[in-house]
Amino acid sequence: MSIHKSIAKSAGIIGFATLCSRILGFLRDVVIARMFGVYIYAQAFVVAFKIPNLLRDLLGEGASNAAFVPVFSEYKARRSPEEFWELANVVLNLLLVAVTAVTLLGIIFSPLIVRLVAPGFVADPIKLATTIQLNRIIFPYVILICLAAYATGLLNSLRHFAVPAFAPCFLNISIIICALVFGEGITGLASGVLIGGLLQLAVQIPVLYKKGFRLKRPKTYRHPAAKEIGLLMVPRVLSSSIYQLNNFVDSIFGSLAWIVGEGGVAILYFSYRLVLFPLGIFSTSLSQAMLPTFSTQVLEGTHDNLKKTLSFGLCATFFVLIPTSLGFMVLSKPIISAIFQGGKFDAYSADMTAKALFFYSIGLFAYGSTRVLQSCFFALKDTLTPMKVSFLALILNIVFNAILMFRMKISGIALATSISGTISFAVLFYLLRKRLGPFGIKAIFNSFLRILIASVCMAAVCYFTNAKIISPSAGMLIKFINLGFIIVLAVLSYIVFCFIFGVHEIKQVHKWLLKKK
Repeated sequence: MSIHKSIAKSAGIIGFATLCSRILGFLRDVVIARMFGVYIYAQAFVVAFKIPNLLRDLLGEGASNAAFVPVFSEYKARRSPEEFWELANVVLNLLLVAVTAVTLLGIIFSPLIVRLVAPGFVADPIKLATTIQLNRIIFPYVILICLAAYATGLLNSLRHFAVPAFAPCFLNISIIICALVFGEGITGLASGVLIGGLLQLAVQIPVLYKKGFRLKRPKTYRHPAAKEIGLLMVPRVLSSSIYQLNNFVDSIFGSLAWIVGEGGVAILYFSYRLVLFPLGIFSTSLSQAMLPTFSTQVLEGTHDNLKKTLSFGLCATFFVLIPTSLGFMVLSKPIISAIFQGGKFDAYSADMTAKALFFYSIGLFAYGSTRVLQSCFFALKDTLTPMKVSFLALILNIVFNAILMFRMKISGIALATSISGTISFAVLFYLLRKRLGPFGIKAIFNSFLRILIASVCMAAVCYFTNAKIISPSAGMLIKFINLGFIIVLAVLSYIVFCFIFGVHEIKQVHKWLLKKK
């Protein structure tokens, strides 16, 4: 239980920091939405920023989770501090060479990349040219964010979570300020991204220095642990590229305005950003906090503790994300209307974004649970299995997109993501059970069922309350107040229903709160 409390505490720190970042991210998206709507500059930013974000995940944050943290954690446990920091310098130098080369190639081939990612933009020369120019300007962000992700992985392996978790806040603050200062156009968005990436790296450097890191030229680049990181990264890079290709697939289909409607790329972006809010606050925080513990437990003779931690992580994810999923589905229209509608974000933008949010939310619990399962595979130093499952999800997403977008328009693209994500979770769950053996599946299913029933009852409360008090013609302040009231009522009713239906997780939370008192 002490391990679980430690994980919960670390996840709480990361979650609070992520909450701050997500709130700032909301403010950033509100600024972009109201200044640009879902039209040319918003679409150009979404596509141009998506490309460096792919490389950030491949060479930065993805590598941190899959390769840096497990290897660094093991090295720290078994080697001297001098050997640990020598490895850190080797990895840093190799990473810097790789991301610099990728950045130069990205700038040179921006016209080709944009045409591949958003083929629908070719029909609009102004939109295409704007996106290419913006992509070239912000591509150096790749270097900054990959170095920041490396610092995060290193600090997480040292069980330091606070500063790395708060670092992304600076990106959102920077974009908000620059967009407001420079106004409509690409200058504010581009400068905000670059300054934000620099700040994300800069705030972590003093902590690394305090922990003992000193920048040195490595004696040799042929380090066995660095080679191990590289071997772990290759499948993870392929796996992440497949995962990110899912997003690119959505962008490709979303850019086909003559099929799905105008603004598809931006609509998908704004709706999925809302889905990422609970994922970032809870699921990503939990899986990030669990990874060092998983990595340590793998070194034990048995996997008993690993199984207990895995079961804890899945049940905790269900406890938070299932009610969130149903809440988003019931309240999709009032949420979008209250947060984004205004300025150039008109009624059409709000209606289409709400529909996309509804269908994205169906797979929310699966997205979060998949991250927990992937962390367990990464700790087992198996990055190949998640890669194969991600490839399956990609194929399914393409197939369902092609089938659903003609009948359901932009909503079909969101639904395709939910279907492929849910199947991906089910396959990973089955394969991990086959790998580890039973890990309390009966208890997990029982918890899932009780949470689902409590969440459905909560959703019913939200539905009927929303029908009574929400008015489409109300002002922005009234919409916020009414939405806030419904959310508070939803949380309270969910807690009550959890006690009524005997949800184990609410009892655990209650016990921890009583002990703190």
